[in-house]
Amino acid sequence: MQDNATMPASLVDYVTSCTLPTPWAQFTLHAFVEHATGKEHLAMTLGDLSTGAPPLARIHSECLTGDVMFSQRCDCGAQLETALQRIAEEGRGILLYLRQEGRGIGLVNKIRAYRLQEAGADTVEANLQLGFQADARSYELVLPMLEQFGIESVRLMTNNPRKIAALGKFGIRVAERVPLLVNRNAFNNSYLNTKEAKLGHMMTPAVPTEATPVGEA
Repeated sequence: MQDNATMPASLVDYVTSCTLPTPWAQFTLHAFVEHATGKEHLAMTLGDLSTGAPPLARIHSECLTGDVMFSQRCDCGAQLETALQRIAEEGRGILLYLRQEGRGIGLVNKIRAYRLQEAGADTVEANLQLGFQADARSYELVLPMLEQFGIESVRLMTNNPRKIAALGKFGIRVAERVPLLVNRNAFNNSYLNTKEAKLGHMMTPAVPTEATPVGEA
């Protein structure tokens, strides 16, 4: 893997990689730069991903308040940690960290949305009141990032059907959906219920084993 290699579809450039020790395993951290925006996106990998069974994978959108500041208003930070822990337990997998804060509206607007939620709006209503889509995230960068590692099929840790649909659209096979149901609490209960009711997220375990083949959820 060479520094400054141009990605397929010319959406992002792979820049460089380094080792990243974590509490769960020593991952390899890979940096990418998006052409259109200049945003820096990341991939964390563990093990050989280009051969063998579809690796465990997570597409994680940046959430500074949840990932870094331990906010309990969402489940993002807990999902990030759980995904990395599960990859470490298997010894093989990938996490893509996409810089699209606040479902794509940015950090400041997310805080504005929080104020509207404190006045009674749910997460979808707050985004719409600010003039944004309910969920403005895009997953087109996932394809060239996965192609960098020779990945054509994944076992995707997600509750979000839009991610599964996006991967299918881009030709990445989701061999299995692995639910990621963590950290429901008094502060985010309404947030999680809104995800289920208005965004179609799959918020209940579909099978006792926690691993759900796509199409059965």
